[in-house]
Amino acid sequence: MTHYDVDLFVIGAGSGGVRAARTAAGLGVRVAIAENRYLGGTCVNVGCVPKKLFVYASHFREDFIAAKGFGWSLNTPEFDWSHLLAQKNQEITRLQGVYEGLLNNSGVTLMEGQAHLLDAHTISIGERKISCERILIATGGWPSVPDIPGKEWVVTSNEMFALSTLPKRILIVGGGYIAVEFAGIMHGMGVATTLCYRGDKLLRGFDEDVRGFVAEEMQKKGIEILFNTQISSIEKIGTSFLACTDENEQLEFDLILYATGRKPNIDGLGLETLGVELDAKGAIKVNEDYQTNIPSLFALGDVTNRINLTPVATAEAMALVNGLYTDQSTPVDYDNIPTAVFSQPNIGTVGLTENEAKNRYPDIDVYKSVFKPMKHTLSGLDEKTLMKMIVRRSTDKVLGIHMVGSDAGEIIQGMAVAIRAGATKAIFDSTIGIHPTAAEEFVTMRNPVD
Repeated sequence: MTHYDVDLFVIGAGSGGVRAARTAAGLGVRVAIAENRYLGGTCVNVGCVPKKLFVYASHFREDFIAAKGFGWSLNTPEFDWSHLLAQKNQEITRLQGVYEGLLNNSGVTLMEGQAHLLDAHTISIGERKISCERILIATGGWPSVPDIPGKEWVVTSNEMFALSTLPKRILIVGGGYIAVEFAGIMHGMGVATTLCYRGDKLLRGFDEDVRGFVAEEMQKKGIEILFNTQISSIEKIGTSFLACTDENEQLEFDLILYATGRKPNIDGLGLETLGVELDAKGAIKVNEDYQTNIPSLFALGDVTNRINLTPVATAEAMALVNGLYTDQSTPVDYDNIPTAVFSQPNIGTVGLTENEAKNRYPDIDVYKSVFKPMKHTLSGLDEKTLMKMIVRRSTDKVLGIHMVGSDAGEIIQGMAVAIRAGATKAIFDSTIGIHPTAAEEFVTMRNPVD
């Protein structure tokens, strides 16, 4: 029997990698994990966690305005960016410690540094070589910036969580969820915010009503959105930056954020040495068991560029470990995965969009409601909520639910359970609503739209 230093070597200590490592170690597998940047990966350090904290921070400005409608008299609030950064850093450090504790307590050997594949069973970290029966790559994604003149002057989402000072004016280039979320964050913190997107609607892939509605709500709040606009070059002028558009218009800002997508984080791994198959976007190709074309090499999470969500990566990790080291199969069901965009207002969605449903089935009913939330009857703010339900008429089965409004992510989580359970419209209709809430609208929609 061939002897290896470890049974499983994991490259990348983000959510997926850590879950795989500690779960395997708990089954008696000898596991090592390498991380060359920070424990917790993107989500903990420059993604989900700090983003959500910034969203909370940025929403207080509207809350202070709304408070006047409820009888509160407030002095002019002041925002301290450096204090928020310090608080955020303290929480991230705490979470990094939690991840380290989880690994250590599980018996996983943690190594710091860039792991490099030497062959199908050997990893190098610096001068050290480790032989491994199996290798798992879970290195996530990395921000991608197009190759335009002046790209060296822009920042990505990574740097946004560590700015020394807040800009007075920011240009955000992109139309995906990261761009939309940072537009809300920066605007809420008092930054004059412009969003520039090459397409005619934000959030490609989302329901069409959601795409249009969230843009309208953002514009009502004072965020400028430039559709059908591309940046051709960027120049630095003193302490400012000039963004030149494809229409030869020059726009001046203090900071330019590019949120134009992410790419699989494979640099430095040595995949080319082994001939690991990649797709056209540089993602690692895997089969249904997360195995690459090299039998001993596996990959999961964002580095495979399928459904790039933290909970999906952790679910894939559990499926992989159970498949390799137990007789228990726990495959990931990629249908009806709920997701949220922490824009302002929030987006929550699960299941098929209206277009997807109509392309798949001939008999679709659409239920939709747009209303002013109860809070804003007194707040003085002009924010509305959109709720939408897609139903197949012949089976009465609910195929998709979409929401734009306060706490959409919290509400859609419960709706996702109902959809996965196969709930029909009749079940929704017979469910007693919780009054007064926005969520009760989902059980009181009676008439489909034309």
